[in-house]
Amino acid sequence: MEPVSDPFIDARRGEGVLRCDFQGESVPMILRHDDVRKAAKDWKTYSSDAPFRVPIPSEEDVRTMRQLPVETDPPDHTDYRRIVEPFFQRAKDPQVIARVETLIDTLLQEAIARDSIEVVREFALPIQSRAMTYLLNVPESEADLWIGWGTHVFRDGGSKGLSLEAYLHQQFDRGAARPGEDFFSALTRATFRGRPLTRDEMMGFGNLTFAGGRDTVIHTIASVLGYLAGHPEALAFLRDDTARIVHATEEFFRVVTPLTHIGRVCPVDTTVHGVPVPAGGRVSLCWASANQDEAAFENPAEVRLDRKPNPHLAFGFGAHLCLGAAHARLLVRTLLQKCVDRVGEITVLSAQKRVEHEQAYQRVMGYESLRVHLTPRSAQ
Repeated sequence: MEPVSDPFIDARRGEGVLRCDFQGESVPMILRHDDVRKAAKDWKTYSSDAPFRVPIPSEEDVRTMRQLPVETDPPDHTDYRRIVEPFFQRAKDPQVIARVETLIDTLLQEAIARDSIEVVREFALPIQSRAMTYLLNVPESEADLWIGWGTHVFRDGGSKGLSLEAYLHQQFDRGAARPGEDFFSALTRATFRGRPLTRDEMMGFGNLTFAGGRDTVIHTIASVLGYLAGHPEALAFLRDDTARIVHATEEFFRVVTPLTHIGRVCPVDTTVHGVPVPAGGRVSLCWASANQDEAAFENPAEVRLDRKPNPHLAFGFGAHLCLGAAHARLLVRTLLQKCVDRVGEITVLSAQKRVEHEQAYQRVMGYESLRVHLTPRSAQ
C-alpha cells in the first residue's frame, strides 16, 4: 500500500479550494479540515436535498430513486435516519460482534491455508457481504448473491444497478407478504411522520444500504493488509499492546479515506473561497484532503498507529455522519485483532493499484487487486 496519497496538498496550502470538472460541471472542492467541517454542518448553504447529485460522479444513469436518508436535509434527514438506525447499531450488539469475529477468523484461517489469496475479491468482498447479513438480520446465504455483484453495485461491470433494484423489489414484496424481523420487513412496516413509507422510500433506503458502504469497506480492508505486508513492524507494534488496535483502526480510516469526497448543492448563488457557485451548482466536501491537513494532524503523511487525538473525517461530519461507521470500525478492528493472533507475515505476490483519475487530480485509493501469501504466526 502506498500509505498516503495527497494530490490536494498544493491547492490546500494555497487557495484552499480546487476547481475540478465532473461530468461537464465545474465543482470547487473544499480542501481544508476546518472548512470541510464547517460546510458539512451548514446544510442550509450546502444542501444534500438533491436526488442523484450527492455522490460525485452523480448517479442519474444508474438508479431511479432518491437515496435515503443521505439525499435529504434536516429535519427530514433526522426523521428518516431514525427509521433505519437500529439496524446499523446492531454492530454494537455482542452477538453480532461475536459473529463478525468468527467470520473473519474463519476466512483468515482459510486464507492462511492457501498458497495465495486475492484480497479484494476473495477476502474483503466476502467479509463485507457476509457481515452485512448480520446487520440486516437476513440469512447469511443471501451474501452469495451479493458477492456476485462485485465490489460496487453500480460500477463493477454489467447492469448491477438494475439487478439491485429488482432484488430490492423482491425483498419488499416478500417482507410485506411474510413479514419477519429483517431489514426489508421492517421497512414495509415503518412509518414516516404517521404514514407508511412509499415503495420509492423503501427502495431509497435499500439502495443506499447496498451502495454506500460496499466498495469503501472492501478497499479499506485491502489497504490494511497491503500496509501490514509492507510494514511487518506494524503487527509487532500492535501485538505488543493490543489496546493500540482501536487507535490503529482510526488511523487506517484517516489514511485510506476510501471516499474522496461528497457533493453538496447550493440553493442560492454562493461564493466558495472566491469561487462563484450558481444557484443549483455543486461543491465538493473533500474528506481525503481534510484528513491530510497539517493544521489538524501532526505530520499527516506519517502512518501513526497510536495517533491520538485523531479527528479524521473519513465518515463525514455533522448530521450526515455515516450510518455504517460502527460497522466499518468493527470489521477493521476485528481484522487487526485476528491478524495479530493468526498472522506472522504477509507477502505481496502481485498488486495493481486502484487510482481515481479526474481532470484536476489523480489519487491512489487502495487496490484493484492484491494477491498475498499469509504465513501463520506459529510458523515464525
